[in-house]
Amino acid sequence: MLIDLQKGILQFPVAKPVNEILEKAAALVSAFRKANLPVVVVNVDPTKSLLNNLRTDANAKFTSFPSEWFEIAPEIKTIEGDIFITKNAWNAFTNPNLDIELKKRGITGIVLAGISTSVGVEGTARAASEHGYNITFAEDAIADTNIDAHEHSVKRIFPRLGEVGETDKIIEVLAAHV
Repeated sequence: MLIDLQKGILQFPVAKPVNEILEKAAALVSAFRKANLPVVVVNVDPTKSLLNNLRTDANAKFTSFPSEWFEIAPEIKTIEGDIFITKNAWNAFTNPNLDIELKKRGITGIVLAGISTSVGVEGTARAASEHGYNITFAEDAIADTNIDAHEHSVKRIFPRLGEVGETDKIIEVLAAHV
């Protein structure tokens, strides 16, 4: 499950090189396709958030964006059959279609990658845990705008929610089970 690897988000400065995050995420996509497993691509559209009606001071900056802001990075080669989810808040499970699509396919575990570690990735992971999914974090395919927030999530939060590993190891384990 790729979180917020969209053109608008990728413009923000992150603590790791974006090209490395995209390379690792693309490798995960390729491995999942080879294993005939679904790829979930999540983007965020904060303009549709109900919070915009409630907290205008905090969300005033999220009123409009150019359409390309929401487009998935071209390095992530999406195809027909991928599961596309648009979220309007930190976690992807706020869109009920995500849980529906996963359950419909009998999916019990997810691998998370994307930006931002302490927001979209952690928010989605917490909700996934509450929904009963097994979670693996591709640590080298996750980044944050703040290195301290990233380190806190990876070292303190993620191990309580699931397993944390490097992309190459995740791909190796995946290939061994195909």
